[in-house]
Amino acid sequence: MQLPDSLAGRLLGWYAAGHRALPWREDHEPYHVWLSEIMLQQTRAEAVRPYFARFLAALPTVSALAEADGDTLLKLWEGLGYYSRVRNLQRVAQRVVADFGGVIPADVAALRSLPGVGRYTAGAVASIAYDIPAPAVDGNVLRVLARLTDDDTDVMLPAAKTAAEAALAPCIPSPGAGDFTQSLIELGA
Repeated sequence: MQLPDSLAGRLLGWYAAGHRALPWREDHEPYHVWLSEIMLQQTRAEAVRPYFARFLAALPTVSALAEADGDTLLKLWEGLGYYSRVRNLQRVAQRVVADFGGVIPADVAALRSLPGVGRYTAGAVASIAYDIPAPAVDGNVLRVLARLTDDDTDVMLPAAKTAAEAALAPCIPSPGAGDFTQSLIELGA
């Protein structure tokens, strides 16, 4: 997969000119970025908005999430579905408190070591929260890249994701990795 040299500049210009205003884009706080990425898995952004606000109001820090009781978590998550996500959220929070002093790690490998954090989420958190040039490739991004490059590889194949990550890696600007990642996500949406 060969991406055009102008990709980053064009995407960043397009993103700056009119991306959606979403509450998890108001800051780059790693906890907020990570929480939003987990909530947004298989869920529309508009559906996540009220859950994100309510969750942060009740559990404003990683430590608060780590210490929350199960009933509180389930009540805050009720209606979002895929309840394994909220259980993994708490497991990650507990690990972050125990192993990283309550700070979401600024390292892709460390992020990947956390329960329920895969390649996409690690790349998204690293790039958006910490401006680390790490690819974040999900189904929407794969479809965008396939159209951009006129690549008819089945995007469901693991090799397609690997190829997309390899093609994107040299295109990610630094600084600007977070906005680049969000521009791809926005275009995919």
